[in-house]
Amino acid sequence: MVIDTHVHLQFKAYATDLPDVLARAAETGCSAAIIPGTTLADSRAAVRLAQAHAGDPCELYAAVGIHPTNGHQLDAETIAQLRELAQEPRVVAIGEIGLDYYWPSKTNRRWQCATPAEQRRAFELQLELAAEFGLPVIVHDREAHAETVQILRDWVATDTGYTGTLHAYAGGRSYLEEMLALGFYLGMDGPVTFRQSSELHAVAQAVPLERLLLETDGPYLTPHPYRGKRNEPAYLTYITARIAELRGTTPEQIMSATTANARRLFGLRLS
Repeated sequence: MVIDTHVHLQFKAYATDLPDVLARAAETGCSAAIIPGTTLADSRAAVRLAQAHAGDPCELYAAVGIHPTNGHQLDAETIAQLRELAQEPRVVAIGEIGLDYYWPSKTNRRWQCATPAEQRRAFELQLELAAEFGLPVIVHDREAHAETVQILRDWVATDTGYTGTLHAYAGGRSYLEEMLALGFYLGMDGPVTFRQSSELHAVAQAVPLERLLLETDGPYLTPHPYRGKRNEPAYLTYITARIAELRGTTPEQIMSATTANARRLFGLRLS
């Protein structure tokens, strides 16, 4: 049994063959997956999918939130709508939230990216929402390590029960230690299978097993040997195998530990 803690199954990439994707997931032992939101609309879509696939061989759960690059969309009405969604039984986290300082410089006429200030405001407001409902957070951090840590440190300091996961981890050992000190979990995905990802390999070896989560971030970050193709939960087997190899253990041990971690963090009660 294994759990994909981050996969965007509501995206168009899965529109034509989602039943097949879920069947392959179940065949490879993926018993559950969490679908994070990036906008209000796809947070709603994540909840609908989670409701439709409750009790399936690969059960679906949802997280609701506004991605940092969409932080400018977070007005009072959007917060009110997220508050309603957060109370749905299949919602297990607030996310995907955080900071992304890579994309603001790439903004063009076709796409508006939230400014760093807008992102920080959205991050803090959604952390308040998570606290209101006692939900963990799924955090996105790209090229914003210092500010992500500071905002989370301030949030965690208000209640020792506040926690979450840093998804698609892309930092080094020192950042790992900072996040562990905050009580956070670490999500690892496809890049850990890449031969040149030596820094990630070191992190995979160093992270305490009780703080490790597995994710695909599908349709992105596809592992070797399918790099360049659409990602999906069935490919967790390649991520699991590589982490097990790096740690000198078995895939079964990685699956067992990370499944227990996901159930504990997100309060999953699998059928």
